Amino acid sequence: MTDAAAGHRILVVGAGYVGLTTAACFAHLGHDVICADIDRAKVASLSAGIVPIRENDLEGLVSEGIAQRRLRFVISATAVAATCDFVFLCVPTPLRADGETELGYLMSALDSVATSLRPGSVVVTKSTVPVGTAPKIGAALGRTDVALASNPEFLREGSAVADFLAPDRIVIGSEDHSVAQRVAALYENVDAPLILCDPTSAETVKYAANAFLAAKVSFVNALAAVCEAVDADVDVVLEGVGTDHRIGSAYLQPGPGWGGSCLPKDTRALVGVASDAGYVFDLLEGVIAVNEQQLDRVVAKVARAAHGGTGAERVESESDEPDLDGIDVAVLGLTFKAGTDDLRGSPAIRVAERLRGAGARLAAYDPALGSNLDERPDLEAHLPDGLILSSSALEAVRGANVAVVLTEWPEFGSLDWERAADEMATARIVDARNMLDPSKLRAAGFLYVGLGRR
Repeated sequence: MTDAAAGHRILVVGAGYVGLTTAACFAHLGHDVICADIDRAKVASLSAGIVPIRENDLEGLVSEGIAQRRLRFVISATAVAATCDFVFLCVPTPLRADGETELGYLMSALDSVATSLRPGSVVVTKSTVPVGTAPKIGAALGRTDVALASNPEFLREGSAVADFLAPDRIVIGSEDHSVAQRVAALYENVDAPLILCDPTSAETVKYAANAFLAAKVSFVNALAAVCEAVDADVDVVLEGVGTDHRIGSAYLQPGPGWGGSCLPKDTRALVGVASDAGYVFDLLEGVIAVNEQQLDRVVAKVARAAHGGTGAERVESESDEPDLDGIDVAVLGLTFKAGTDDLRGSPAIRVAERLRGAGARLAAYDPALGSNLDERPDLEAHLPDGLILSSSALEAVRGANVAVVLTEWPEFGSLDWERAADEMATARIVDARNMLDPSKLRAAGFLYVGLGRR
């Protein structure tokens, strides 16, 4: 590891998933890092080594950085920008209601440091931004003595630290190759392919990667529907497909749909960028449409299972109106994937909203969430009205007519399903993650419904 004296002084603006991971990992690599955020309570907690998000190994790195005096947290980025060689912008860029990316937070962060930046320093955009944003940042900065670069993040929630320290690639875009090399030097001790390019290409790489992953998941979910229609087994089909080295097995798993804070935003943003440039991205439009259909397919399966059907009698059509009036449904999993407590863009939440809209009464359990909304007031904005949070999976299924697995938490795979069957009003389950053993569930007395399974 590089000695601290040999490291650079880095300012990270924003202490969310990306900013906090970036700051902690750069400190771990030997740099002197200051992380700024406008949330006073968050800065106070982080300064005490308390990490407010669920992320493997992150709390340890934050504590390490503080202990070694390589990492500190401040409220004002303006006051410290003049002392830093590099400034990484890691603030949210959410999608607005009109489909455009909100750059207000990014521009505000840039404005907070613009006048105090040290001449010769480098401003690095790590936030995900629309293709073509780099010139706008340069114009807003208005400094010819400060360099600009784009360094998109490829961090998966739940494995963000590993993704930063052992990435598949490091992409750095700048109009000045020497500037890109300066940014690349910050990653000197990280073993990964290095891609140096122009900023527009760097911005496009980020969108393209997420769009392709979304396309892969949508393809698998559509394939599961085909398997049901022709009476094939999707598990066998995907095993045969995934062994092809040109395709690979990653992301070849049916589910309730893709979601999270990145994929929905980035796929829609890429469609918008293409449209603005005069290209109709029909393929990606189809990927998004299939994802919406998948949410409805899962709801339809729950409705059929609740009434004693297997969900595989016929392929669902858009005209199907699920009837769940007065039905008690146990929702197992609410986060958008296992290993995180993030509910943003969660397909599980979107399915739950549709279930409520069809008249279902919902009790839900997620290992990452507490059962007391008074302790987690932030949850209420994400949850459907009337949903009851349970303290365990067995509590959630008690008295339910049907259960649905929406997040792939390992806990659900090891649940005592025989006991769960006894707790339920009717032992019926929709496995929207295909993570359970159908034979074991049927042996426990369940009517089992998966995705594309015979």
